[in-house]
Amino acid sequence: MKLVDIVNLDNYIVGDSPDEDEEGTFELPDTIPLLPLRGTVAFPGTVMPLAIGRQSSIKLVEDCPPQAVLGLVAQKSADIESPTGQDIYRIGTAASVLKVIKMPQGTINLIAHGVCRFKILEIVGKEPYLRARVEALPIRSRMTKKMRALVLNARHAAERVFALSPNLPEEASVLLENVQDPSSLADFIAATLNLSVSEKQQILEQTNVTKRLENINRKLADQLEVLELSNKIHGQVRESIDKSQREYFLQEELKAIQAELGQTDRHTEELDQLEERILATKMSKKAQAEALRELDRMSRLPVASPEYGVIRSYLDWMCELPWSISTEDKLDIQRAERVLNKDHYGLEKVKKRIIEFLAVRKLNPKGKSPILCFVGPPGVGKTSLGKSIARAMGRNFIRISLGGIRDEADIRGHRRTYIGALPGRILQELRKTGSRNPVFMLDELDKIGQDFHGDPASALLEVLDPQQNDTFTDHYLDQPFDLSDIMFIGTANYTEPIPEPLLDRMETIELPGYTQGEKLKIATKYLVPRQIKENGLKKNQINIKPEAIDAMIDKYTREAGVRNLERTIAAVCRSVATRIAKGTSRKATIGASNLAKILGPREYEPELAMRTSTPGVATGLAYTPEGGEILFVESAQTPGKGELNLTGQIGEVMKESAQAAWSIIKADADKLGLDEKLFSDFDYHVHVPAGAVPKDGPSAGCAIYTSLLSLLQGRPIKPDVAMTGEITLKGLVLPVGGLKEKIIGAKRAGIKTVILPSRNRKDIKDLPKEATQGIDFVFVNKVTSLVKMVFKN
Repeated sequence: MKLVDIVNLDNYIVGDSPDEDEEGTFELPDTIPLLPLRGTVAFPGTVMPLAIGRQSSIKLVEDCPPQAVLGLVAQKSADIESPTGQDIYRIGTAASVLKVIKMPQGTINLIAHGVCRFKILEIVGKEPYLRARVEALPIRSRMTKKMRALVLNARHAAERVFALSPNLPEEASVLLENVQDPSSLADFIAATLNLSVSEKQQILEQTNVTKRLENINRKLADQLEVLELSNKIHGQVRESIDKSQREYFLQEELKAIQAELGQTDRHTEELDQLEERILATKMSKKAQAEALRELDRMSRLPVASPEYGVIRSYLDWMCELPWSISTEDKLDIQRAERVLNKDHYGLEKVKKRIIEFLAVRKLNPKGKSPILCFVGPPGVGKTSLGKSIARAMGRNFIRISLGGIRDEADIRGHRRTYIGALPGRILQELRKTGSRNPVFMLDELDKIGQDFHGDPASALLEVLDPQQNDTFTDHYLDQPFDLSDIMFIGTANYTEPIPEPLLDRMETIELPGYTQGEKLKIATKYLVPRQIKENGLKKNQINIKPEAIDAMIDKYTREAGVRNLERTIAAVCRSVATRIAKGTSRKATIGASNLAKILGPREYEPELAMRTSTPGVATGLAYTPEGGEILFVESAQTPGKGELNLTGQIGEVMKESAQAAWSIIKADADKLGLDEKLFSDFDYHVHVPAGAVPKDGPSAGCAIYTSLLSLLQGRPIKPDVAMTGEITLKGLVLPVGGLKEKIIGAKRAGIKTVILPSRNRKDIKDLPKEATQGIDFVFVNKVTSLVKMVFKN
């Protein structure tokens, strides 16, 4: 059973207002059937239609004779389908049945007139419907000054609430005036107010009319406050809407007037210009259709709308991207060779690969551009090489640094739902350069970060895949943009941090470090003239001798590239410029003897191999991002139980090499003439100096093996011998990488003999003669061969 909306006063008719004696003395039968109400409360003095739908309620109505008395009681929860005596309130309203109407759908509409309040004394029947023994509740009231004031205040407040309530009919105020009895007035207002079932039940249960009116006045005050605030807000919104509508109508009238005069307004002119730009960009058909659709949306929006600005920014980006603008490649192979040789000294392998690319491009202009990745130490010319490639091909050059990027949106952009959304760096740079086929350098690929914003390296997979990047989709544009004509070049100091799927999409080209002779020629040809010009000097004002450059390389820089060397040359030029600016000198010649006064004491002493007769010290070769260096491995013996301790901030791979070397020595103890007590009565400590510098890699295996064997046999190692190579548990020596840098580091440290794995013999041919001059190379297959080579006689 469901009561129709109680707020609709058409469903409520105030009956003859009974006086207090009439309600209190109404002859209520001792036992009456109960009709539970869901979601509402019935009050005395009202006539209400009730829709009967439950079978038990239909049975009750069918059994009632005309003018029968029912007990209308509210359910505590509207969700209960078959309420019992525990599920209904104990106080309700006795009502007489006025009319019963059977509906076609099988339901019954009942019109009942509430007469008086009653209290349930006992449930006497449960089937087929609830029956209860009840008693009428008398109404207590006395017309006092307070009562009159409460009635007057309730009447005025109710009139105000009725006036502000949009769902109440105008007859509500008339009905309110016709109710004179204080109790009936309170019941009428309670039935009309938008209150919860529990609040209405509380009012029904209050038999004291004075307290009931006080409660009604509080409820009226609360609703009046809410309605007045709502009406105020509604008025403000309506005023704003009316103003916007007025402006819209005026703008439309202005357009019509201008159209009659043959004029166009600024807004229409702007839309026309945007449409012309969209058509002129010659973007793809799909992208053009999307742009025109957004333009149509924008034309229907007010200029002041936030969405208008978002769409306008989107269309500006679509129109400013170089969808069809490209530069013409200069595929003159001889010219390209001249440009590359002029800009860079050495790097023959890299230049050869670039010339091959240009040759293939000339023969097959529609071929896919390869993705090159230059890998090498800092300062060897990776970035400047990209600029030279662009100049040789006649293309624009773009460089973005990926170091520290942690957000995928930096590559793919933000979606337009975000405030301040922009395309990613790829499309931003293309917009700046104005062509769709530049040379695009992605610098520092090995320094890309990753966090909860996404993985930028994964976003680059599509960018750097020639089979996919012709349909690259930026989140902001949400339309495919062809990147296949771009020549992408990546740079990295080393490849280990680059994710394998990303590295697999690129062709890696190693850029080794420079020898001292190469650095001297680079400085003489490129660095010195550039720094003379940048520091405001003329060629006849400064002369830096080759011996001074050699001294800068040996004593003030230690690197694989030439970046620090250029800074040192710049410091010399600034010193000369200062003297010339002061007028104390007109020109200067810089020799090796002048450097100490300008640059201070030498920063690097010649790091010769540790010349000591103490057994247990071996010299290894290491590769770092800054170039090659020698690495000392020290072993010491202490009383103990044969344990091996490793220190010097070495990585897991290097620790495993030390364990392998120790296991080989213990397995070959008899062949090496070692006493078994050495492995049971002593502990051994292997330390790699420069403990603050992290070290890792398998190539120190030979040096660790030799250091431990030297300690155990008590034989010192030759001071001018260095070695590199990975070892296996079977004693095999495996090849290593970074050979050029390691050889240069060994030569700089004064090493005369370098022991290498036999499988690295072929790599010696690729080294410049300057790097190998004065060094004897010994190649070994097994660690047992080291014994004959490294120990003093």
